[in-house]
Amino acid sequence: MEYAIGIFLLITFFGFVVYAMRGKNLMMGLLIMCVLWTGAALIGRHLVTNPDFISANEAALGVTLPDALQSVFQAGPESWGATLVNIFFGAWFGRIMVELGITSTIIRKAVELSGDRPFVTMLLLSVVVSVIFTSMQGAGPVIAIGVIVLPILLTLGVPKDLALVFYMGSIGSGLYLNPVIFEQYNAIMALGKETTYSFDQYYPFGFICLLVQLIIVVITSGVVLRRRKSREWAAVTNQAATPEHVPAISLICIIFPVLFVIAFKLPVIFGFIFASFYALFTCGRLKKYEEACAIYTKTFHDGVIDTAPLIGFFLLIPAFGNASSLCAPYFQAILNNVIPHSAVIICVLFGILAPLGLFRGPLSFAGCGAATLAVLTSVGFDATLLYPLMAITTITMNVSCCVTQSWITWGLGYAKVSNKEFLKLSAPMGWIICIICTCLACVFVVR
Repeated sequence: MEYAIGIFLLITFFGFVVYAMRGKNLMMGLLIMCVLWTGAALIGRHLVTNPDFISANEAALGVTLPDALQSVFQAGPESWGATLVNIFFGAWFGRIMVELGITSTIIRKAVELSGDRPFVTMLLLSVVVSVIFTSMQGAGPVIAIGVIVLPILLTLGVPKDLALVFYMGSIGSGLYLNPVIFEQYNAIMALGKETTYSFDQYYPFGFICLLVQLIIVVITSGVVLRRRKSREWAAVTNQAATPEHVPAISLICIIFPVLFVIAFKLPVIFGFIFASFYALFTCGRLKKYEEACAIYTKTFHDGVIDTAPLIGFFLLIPAFGNASSLCAPYFQAILNNVIPHSAVIICVLFGILAPLGLFRGPLSFAGCGAATLAVLTSVGFDATLLYPLMAITTITMNVSCCVTQSWITWGLGYAKVSNKEFLKLSAPMGWIICIICTCLACVFVVR
């Protein structure tokens, strides 16, 4: 009977994969999975008769109905409290940078430095955008910066599909070192449990992945630009209004949050608060108390709105993780002798199967990756290996290259690029990045 329940769980798992890849509502999908897996675990304990299986999993099989419901539907969502706070402060910082014109000033200076040379402009912009998104995240900042970057690239004659792929790839490279993104994904990785995996453990490898993606994005852009250089895509959209003067000393605040975390081991929220008020002070926006309060309120409000669509999905991730824990004995029974137990083989498989990170597939934190994590952790793999691998297939394939990502959907409409045009260029580039990074994981992560 334990095998029959395990097979049922795998069927629902693959059903969820198909559901997610078709672009259906992930929040509702996770809720349905929580109900199905919790129900399977509770029913299974009354049907299993194998004495060896019962004795080996006595604690899991002994969970009562009230305890299971408490674990999945109460304790699960509650465990995300600290992570949500980090997300909100990160979104607020992003809005501060946009409101004060700091990000647009940095981009304009990079363009002025490069002159009328498309490839040099792209090279400088890739570095600037990547650095910006080590601290910022969310659709709001992506769009606010995109309406500056994309018209510049199109005016210089960069093909519109290449301009969009370049911009999204540069954003993704910075997210590899973004502490808020790490907190989000690490909470999903933990599946509602305590985790000892820290940003200090991750960031050396994250920095390597940032460099790899940045280099491949620039090389791809150079090759494609050389073959297809054309000025037919002159920008016809309105550029953002020129911001007020921003002092040069204000521009360094963009690196404060990450610098504080990595170099000084300071809390990331303190980094966001310090950088934000440093920016307000150096831009002369703290002279009037009422004005400062208005900016603070508006930017925090806008930042929370930027993150609101994801919150329901995020809150159900730990609930699903706790439901998968109840089902762990059944996964172990059916998969223990099927899934490779070699970390090197897992790395190779993640590289080969990296396109499954597209369309919120089973290798994406932002899709049904929680189900994959539940299966892999049930057979003994931990965050030290799984987080870097899943971060690669999520940040590169899903966040940087997939048309289901909200800000990429915006970019497709803004630049008038079709899904096919975008994926034809982004997917192969993302796959190459994933293969390189998963190979490097064998060296830097696997011990």
